[in-house]
Amino acid sequence: MRDDPLHYLQRELQALRDQGLYRSLRVLNGEQRARTSIDSRLVVNLSSNNYLGLTTHPTLRERALEATRQLGVGSGSVRTIAGTFEIHMELERRLAAFKQTEAAVVFQSGFAANAGTVAAVLGRDDVIVSDELNHASIIDGARLSRAQIKVFAHRDAAAARRILEELPRGQRTLLITDGVFSMDGDVGALPALCDLADEFACIMMVDDAHASGVFGRAGRGTVDHFGLHGRVDIQVGTLSKAIGVLGGYVAGSRALIDVLRHRARPFLFSTSHPPAVAAACLAALDVLESEPELIDRLWDNTRFFKAGLAGLGFDTGASESPITPVIVGDAALAMTLSDRLFDRGVFAQGIGFPTVPKDKARVRTIVTATHSRDDLQFALDAFKAVGAELGILR
Repeated sequence: MRDDPLHYLQRELQALRDQGLYRSLRVLNGEQRARTSIDSRLVVNLSSNNYLGLTTHPTLRERALEATRQLGVGSGSVRTIAGTFEIHMELERRLAAFKQTEAAVVFQSGFAANAGTVAAVLGRDDVIVSDELNHASIIDGARLSRAQIKVFAHRDAAAARRILEELPRGQRTLLITDGVFSMDGDVGALPALCDLADEFACIMMVDDAHASGVFGRAGRGTVDHFGLHGRVDIQVGTLSKAIGVLGGYVAGSRALIDVLRHRARPFLFSTSHPPAVAAACLAALDVLESEPELIDRLWDNTRFFKAGLAGLGFDTGASESPITPVIVGDAALAMTLSDRLFDRGVFAQGIGFPTVPKDKARVRTIVTATHSRDDLQFALDAFKAVGAELGILR
C-alpha cells in the first residue's frame, strides 16, 4: 500500500488546532432567519448576509415555485450553448435598468463575476491598481489576468494617485475598490477614486456585493449613493446577499457585457442558473422597489446595534454599514468569544488570519431588517456578559 501523498495536510490541520483556529461547520437546521436553529440550538443569527430577509419572502418563494413548475429544476447547459432561458435575459435587462447602465450579465456567483471580469478585460501588458483590502475574488481575478498588480493602502486615494503618477501615460489601467468592505464594514473611497480615474483615464471598477440592496435608492449601491452614475465603468453586484438568492452580475456598457459573454471563463464554462433562481431574483428586484421600508428597518436596526456595542466598550473599527466587527486582536480569543456567544444563544462567527490581519481578529456581526429589537438587545446582553468574562470590554 502506497504512502499517502497528502499526509502533510494533517500537520497543517494540527497547526490550526494548536492556534485555536480550527473550526467545524455550523449546520443550519431551518430557514435562514434572524432567529433560527443552528446545530440544533435556537440562536439570534448575526452571521447571515440576508440583509433584508428576502430568503424567505413570500413573493420570492412563489415566483421560484412557479418557474420550477413551468421550466423545471435546471437549465441543462451553459449559456452559450443551450442554457439561456428568456427569464435569464429578462433578469439581465432588469439589472441593467436597476443599475442605470446599458447592459448587464449574470454569473453563477459574485466570486465568479469579479474573477471572470478582471481576467477577461485585462492582459499581461496592463496594470491593476487595487485597494489592499479588496475581496479575494478581485485578487484572484487580477492574478489570472497576468496584469501587473499595484496595491494602495486601504481607502487611501493619495496613495493610489502616487501609483498612477508613476505609470506611463496611455498605460491601460484598472482602478478597483470594494464598495463596502466585507470584514470591516467601511465604505470605499469611491468619489475620490472616480476623480483619479477621470484624471488618469483609468477603467473604474467597484465591487458592490455588500452595498447592493443596502446603499443607494432602493439598494442600487454605492454608485447611486454617491451620485456617480456614468463615472464607474464596471459595477459588480451579488444576488446572494441582500437579494437573498444566488449569483453575481456585472453591469456596464454594451461593449463590456458583449466581451464578457465571449471571454469570461465562468460564464462560458458554467451551467446557467436554474429558472427558479432567476425568477426569485426578479421578484427580489420588485420587492426592493415596492417595499422601501425594508431598507429603512435595516438601517434603524444597524444604528441601534452599533450604538449598543459602542456603549459597552467594544472596538468596532471604522464600520459604516450593517457589517460591524467586534475586534479583539488575538485569533484564539476571537474564536473563544464566538463560542461563548453561541453558548448564550448568539451566532456570530470568529474571523482570523488570513481573512483579516493577524493582529485584527474579530467576531463579525451583520444586522438585518428582520431582527427585532428584542433580538438585538438579547445579543447585546450576551456580548456584555461574555466580554466581561473574557476581559475584552474597554
